[in-house]
Amino acid sequence: MSQGLNRATSGLETGKFAELRSKVNDLLYNEMLPFEKENGLTHETRFEREQLEEWWKRSRELGIYGCNLPEQFGGLGLSIDQLCTLKEDATRSNAALYGCVLGENGGPMRIGYIITQATDEQNEEFFYPAARGERAGCFALSEPNAGSDAARIETRAVKDGDDYIINGHKRFITASRTADFAIVMCVTDPDAGYDGVTAFLVDAKSPGYRIEGHYLPMSGQHIDNDIILENVRVPARNILGGLGRGFKLGMERININRLLQCPTMLGHAQFALEQALDYSNRRVQFKQPIANFQAIQHMLADMKTANFAAHSMIHAAAAKADRGENIRTEASMCKVFVAENAFQVADKAIQIHGATGMTKNHPVEWVFRRLRMFRVLTGSSEIQRNTIGKGIQKTWKKANPEAAQ
Repeated sequence: MSQGLNRATSGLETGKFAELRSKVNDLLYNEMLPFEKENGLTHETRFEREQLEEWWKRSRELGIYGCNLPEQFGGLGLSIDQLCTLKEDATRSNAALYGCVLGENGGPMRIGYIITQATDEQNEEFFYPAARGERAGCFALSEPNAGSDAARIETRAVKDGDDYIINGHKRFITASRTADFAIVMCVTDPDAGYDGVTAFLVDAKSPGYRIEGHYLPMSGQHIDNDIILENVRVPARNILGGLGRGFKLGMERININRLLQCPTMLGHAQFALEQALDYSNRRVQFKQPIANFQAIQHMLADMKTANFAAHSMIHAAAAKADRGENIRTEASMCKVFVAENAFQVADKAIQIHGATGMTKNHPVEWVFRRLRMFRVLTGSSEIQRNTIGKGIQKTWKKANPEAAQ
């Protein structure tokens, strides 16, 4: 894909993409959802690595897993716009294992464009196996004292001969429990600021590498853990993207990742709308479906309008990214708008369902909890507004250099 490379991509031809999308939905609705129902699996099930692998391999058999990667790396070279469509489809299904279809549980979606920054040796050892569903990785940036302020990371990598010794504590790392390796952001030169941060590929079997801190978020999903690194020895050949380029590598990934969180949120919101629409037409009060009442119709109208606006924003930003243009501001605008409006859609779905919707683990109750998290995940709404505001000022100063002195 083109993220971070300033290179345009048109993605799959329309007919071929329609076939791929059909495969994705067939897998979700005809295989995954029936399997989950038969085995009593929910979003709050603690899935083990072996369970995830089965679906990674099934998706790979169908030619789906790794489809986001460039063709030269074994993928289908999807455009970001097309990937947004598939991500929305996946979460709209409300399948508990939806993340296995495209490889969000440590697979190709966690790799993205970074595969183009790796050496041949790194690809052979880490990324190609991950693209095939044989290995899994995670991205380790945040720490106890470095969340929104990523420049405050304290994990250190000190050179020792042909190796580096890493010490640090990474917090809330998604998919770390089931990962075979981590892309770890470390400080290699504390005096160089942003240019002193380097990304390392660290094997999870390395002595001194361990998983701790099992957090259960409000969604009930078993997805985040801490990574503790104590004197972990990593060969210099595992530096990803070059010495001192880790922060840039991470920021390029984050911009696209923020945008790609948006169709996930929208898929949840679309599911909430569909549930509310179906319930309101089946729920009879005062001798008629409650969908006939204007108060309910207005809520449904607002929900559909919000989803349409979110969909339009997402695909406009994706089209700009596919042209190879910088989308830092657009990604933040999408993130704050979609996160806050999708949550409001879920809130209205609860209101329409009444007491039924407030019942623990009812589908709309779970979606409500899940969507609340997205107002914080991948950069809070407040951080997004900061980014947008800075972008506005930068544009004005560029247009008015004489007044910006």
